[in-house]
Amino acid sequence: MDPATERRYVLTLSCPDTTGIVARISAFLAADGGWITEAGYHSDPQTGWFFTRQVVRAASLPYDVAELRRRFAAIADELGGATWTVTDTGVPKRVVLLVSREAHCLHDLLGRVATGELPVRLAAVVGNHDDLGDIVRAHGVPFHHVPFPTGDPAGKAAAFQRVADVVDAGNPDAVVLARFMQILPPELCLRWAGRVLNIHHSFLPSFVGARPYHQAYARGVKLIGATCHYVTPDLDAGPIVEQDVIRVDHGDTAADMVRRGRDIERLVLARGLRWHVEDRVLVHGNKTVVFH
Repeated sequence: MDPATERRYVLTLSCPDTTGIVARISAFLAADGGWITEAGYHSDPQTGWFFTRQVVRAASLPYDVAELRRRFAAIADELGGATWTVTDTGVPKRVVLLVSREAHCLHDLLGRVATGELPVRLAAVVGNHDDLGDIVRAHGVPFHHVPFPTGDPAGKAAAFQRVADVVDAGNPDAVVLARFMQILPPELCLRWAGRVLNIHHSFLPSFVGARPYHQAYARGVKLIGATCHYVTPDLDAGPIVEQDVIRVDHGDTAADMVRRGRDIERLVLARGLRWHVEDRVLVHGNKTVVFH
C-alpha cells in the first residue's frame, strides 16, 4: 500500500503538563501493536500545558476507530482536564465553503479538491451572490444562493438562518469563509467554534476590518500578507493558524497590492485548511499549536 494513502488513526491531546504523559500514551499504543508513524509534542512553560499529535497505522491495531476512542478516553481521563480527539483518515473530512464574488480562493480550493491534493469532501458552497454558482456546479458541488439584503437587519438575520441551515445539514468538520465578506453573528461563531476558518487579507493584527490593502498602501508598508484564523465573536481576533507575506515597494499601487495579496491568500487558506482537516492544529485560549 502507498504510505501516502494508507489508512491511519490520528490522536490529539492537550492537558496540564506533568511527567510521564509521553510514556503513558506510547505504552498504551504499543500494548496493542500500534505502529506510530508520526509523533509531535509541545510543552508550553508559560501555560503549563502539554500538546501532542500521534498518527498510527490503522492496520496495526486489532480493533476499529470506535474501540480506539473508547480505550483512549480512559487514558485521557487518567491525565485529568484533557481535551482530545481520535479521527480516521479513511473517513474524508466534510467542508462547507461560504463565498461572495471574489473567486480566487474558491477556484484554488476547488482545484485542489478535484486533483486530490486536498483530501476533503465539499458538502456545499453557499454564496451571498450567485456569480460563482456555475463554477461550483461544474465541479459537482451543490451551490446555495442566499442573498443578503442591505439596510434590513431582520432580512439579514433571516439570511444567516438560511446559511446556518445549509451548513448544519452538511455536518461539516470545517466551515471556510473563502472571502465571504459577511461578519458571522456571535451565535454562529459560538455554535461552530473551532470549525470556522477565515482568510483575512492582512497580516493580522495589523489592518483589521475592511480594505486592509488600501490601509497598508496608505501606511506605506513594505510587506503585505494574509492570515488564516479561526473565527470568534471578536472580529479578526481569533486564534491564528497560518500567515505569510510578500514584499512590496513604493512603486506598487493599491491595485498591485490587491493582486499580489490574492496569491498569498490562496496559499495561506489552503495550508490552514489542510492542517485543520489533518488534525494538526490544537487550540488553547487564543493561540494555536500547529504540528507541521
